[in-house]
Amino acid sequence: MQLIEIHDQPWFPTSRRDDVTDALQLLLNLVKVYRPIVPRLRHALEESGTNQILDLCSGAGGPWPWLSQSLQRGAAFPVDIALTDKYPHNGAFHMQSACGRLHFSTTPVDATQVPADLGGFRTLFTSFHHFAPPEARGIIQDAVDEHQGIAIFEAPGRHVLTILLVCLIPLVTFLVVPFMRPFRWSRLVWTYLLPVIPFVLFFDGIVSCLRVYSPPELRELVAGLSSNNYKWEIGMERGGLLHVPITYLIGHP
Repeated sequence: MQLIEIHDQPWFPTSRRDDVTDALQLLLNLVKVYRPIVPRLRHALEESGTNQILDLCSGAGGPWPWLSQSLQRGAAFPVDIALTDKYPHNGAFHMQSACGRLHFSTTPVDATQVPADLGGFRTLFTSFHHFAPPEARGIIQDAVDEHQGIAIFEAPGRHVLTILLVCLIPLVTFLVVPFMRPFRWSRLVWTYLLPVIPFVLFFDGIVSCLRVYSPPELRELVAGLSSNNYKWEIGMERGGLLHVPITYLIGHP
């Protein structure tokens, strides 16, 4: 469903966008929702013969603070990860750069127009649903044209369990915001006095679930590619504490 999310909009204040992506990262990483996909991503990197990851639409760093360490364990070679975003969250990126082999770009990077000098196996976490079908297919096609691997992982989805968990987000946000670092009084104001952060997380969370591409829809996108000499894996993975279904698309030459 082609809907809009508030924190994606150009008119949404940058400081509030950073607060929302900070909270989203904390909530997703609280239970390490993407843990089940680590073996698949590690295997895809090994088959591609690369140790470079270019993460697009990184937000506040997504799952990478812990995922980078999990990925290194058992890997055939050390993996370097570059974080990028259309609206770089430089404060969060500086913090993440202390975590192992993470690097970041302070220059805006549009996932639909990746600069030719940025190489590496491309990843998108909790972000691919932001793009309408023509843009979404274009993102995958560009990776194919540049002979780069690509992996897309989505925790939101049109599943009863996922939507019920999204409904709990405002409550959990009220509980965890005081413990977020670095501490900022403004974050408390926009959470408790004017609950913009919980509302945006809830609204955008529901919309995200409605926008996410299902495995059959991802197969349709791949079927429309040109020069498609790629190996594709598309499906769903369950695991972790909450058994949240993770939709994935992984492709490499």
